[in-house]
Amino acid sequence: MLKSKIRKKIIKIRKNRNTNNIQIKFNNVYKLLNKITNLRKKIIGGYYPVNHEIGDLDILRQFEKKKIKISLPAIKNNFKMNFIKCSLNEPFVLNQYGIPEPSMGKVVYPDIILVPLVAFDKNLNRLGYGAGYYDRLIQSLKKKKKIITIGLAFDFQELFSIPVSKYDQKLDYIITNKNVLQ
Repeated sequence: MLKSKIRKKIIKIRKNRNTNNIQIKFNNVYKLLNKITNLRKKIIGGYYPVNHEIGDLDILRQFEKKKIKISLPAIKNNFKMNFIKCSLNEPFVLNQYGIPEPSMGKVVYPDIILVPLVAFDKNLNRLGYGAGYYDRLIQSLKKKKKIITIGLAFDFQELFSIPVSKYDQKLDYIITNKNVLQ
């Protein structure tokens, strides 16, 4: 099946099924990260959920409470984005897609990125919205430093197989409301 058809189908399912504000438990993310890295010295990159994506804002708030630095993306030209160090208590502005992003702050290179997705498979392949923002960012960051990528999703977003191209970046982990894939 074509990526565009998968996107359309899964986004429609997600809209219909995310009516109970299903969340990923902070402890699932925290336990995984504590096993593989020292969080005190890390910057976590999150996202502002849109289009009925599984939310990460509560997870980011918990990291902030633990004095762990967080950042959110800000869209740039040419389908690129930067992560901006911020707090969820600071003001946000809407970008060209209507997604809130930090209105000010320093550009940072997150060590851990929580990645939204439309669909995924057991091989940790991710299907996004098709513009390649996260694929470009992950590829660029991997050239600068070692990063950990964690896709966040509902369990029903898992497909048997996702079509991939040479530009698609595989994730290190995917955490759903029911499982951790690695």
